Amino acid sequence: MAESKRDYYEVLGVGRDADDAAIKKAYRVLAKKYHPDMNPGDAEAEKKFKEASEAYAVLSDPEKRRQYDQFGHSAFEGGAGGPGGFGGFDFNGADFSDIFGDIFGDLFGGGGRRGGRSNGPMKGANIRKSIRISFEEAVFGCDKEMEVVLKDPCATCNGTGAKPGTAPETCPKCGGKGQVVYSSQSFFGTVQNVQTCPNCGGSGQVIKEKCTSCAGTGFTSSKKKIQVSIPAGIDNGQSVRIREKGEPGVNGGPRGDLLVEVNVSRHPIFQRQDVHIFSTVPISFAQAALGADIRVATVDGDVIYTVKPGTKTDTKVRLKGKGVPSLRNPQVRGDHYVTLVIQTPEKLSAEAKEALRKFDALAGNTLNQGGTAEESKKSKRKGFMDKMKDVFEE
Repeated sequence: MAESKRDYYEVLGVGRDADDAAIKKAYRVLAKKYHPDMNPGDAEAEKKFKEASEAYAVLSDPEKRRQYDQFGHSAFEGGAGGPGGFGGFDFNGADFSDIFGDIFGDLFGGGGRRGGRSNGPMKGANIRKSIRISFEEAVFGCDKEMEVVLKDPCATCNGTGAKPGTAPETCPKCGGKGQVVYSSQSFFGTVQNVQTCPNCGGSGQVIKEKCTSCAGTGFTSSKKKIQVSIPAGIDNGQSVRIREKGEPGVNGGPRGDLLVEVNVSRHPIFQRQDVHIFSTVPISFAQAALGADIRVATVDGDVIYTVKPGTKTDTKVRLKGKGVPSLRNPQVRGDHYVTLVIQTPEKLSAEAKEALRKFDALAGNTLNQGGTAEESKKSKRKGFMDKMKDVFEE
């Protein structure tokens, strides 16, 4: 009865404002999940498949959807039945062909209406390898050599896979097409599915007497040294593609490619973000207070940087153009950002401690040292730099 049926929109899991594309997509997912060929003997799955198909048949048809939106299930009660329907429902006019062409292509490995694997020329598979380089090598680029196991046409059989003096024969199962057509009974009738020929693997040929050097594969494997040119500015996890250094092609197709993933080792001082480099440089309290020329390590070597007098800890400075070259334009480089951190000494000599006490007093910090207010005022009248010189020049 109509009242026992679930709402069609609920069945497909879409809103009432869903467009045709959303309805088709939702049904395709359910049809693939509950199709009888994927769930043989499962009555519940068959029931859900029929329910979803009925909902799609209505909601994919503009006129039926209009009637359903206005009258609900009662729009199709009595007189609407016809042969082939579920519970008297008529599926005439519902277009399932494109959906089931996709679904059966997925289910059976072929391509449905689109066709299966061709026995024409096909590019070989790509090979993936990884290589480790240093931080500096990633910044400036480098050339590396690596060993890769590659396949080549067998020299004994010239790549045919057949014993010398014999030749591959046309596959009797597919007639050399590399594909076979199977008929499958579905709820909507007989569906023809194209699959790769299991007898010849899609090549269209079979080998009765196999070459002993390559066991009938037509290829032999050997280690080869490959030169890898790492571009300047490459980052961790990125790959370098080397054309036609992958697996051999099929039926005369080109080789695949070699994809080399680059793993960059960590640097003890530098950190990288995109094209910029970051590091931390410790400076003494005297250097921060008085100013000084310090050495800063960069990927280009040490540079001299002038610390300004009165520099605070965690001050960040930029060394323009000392970062990483851009992969797109190696002439353009990022910057190097340096954080200056004032270090507090942990061990001091007696003389150093006395000098710091004297500085503290000259700087005006006399509240806990017994100094008078007048002495404090006189001390503050002297400039900070003069006080520092008084301490360090004695």
